[in-house]
Amino acid sequence: MNRPGRKEDEVRRMLDLPHPPVPADLHVRAARRGARLRRRRRTLHHLGCALLLAVAIGFALWAAAVEPWVAPPSATTPEIDGW
Repeated sequence: MNRPGRKEDEVRRMLDLPHPPVPADLHVRAARRGARLRRRRRTLHHLGCALLLAVAIGFALWAAAVEPWVAPPSATTPEIDGW
């Protein structure tokens, strides 16, 4: 079985090591990346909204032309002539 403090010892050893240096321009790169991701999300959102609007307009035009809510004329009963 493992000693109860084995993981704790490993963590202490890792924390005792010197920390890696952080690049000086890290905040600039992070801000640039965040702005790029925000622009991408905003563009995709606008494209999605435009696509949804185009589909809604297309559906409305199709429905106005075809009128799918109107029942088709019944062709099962023949016309009666000569009564």
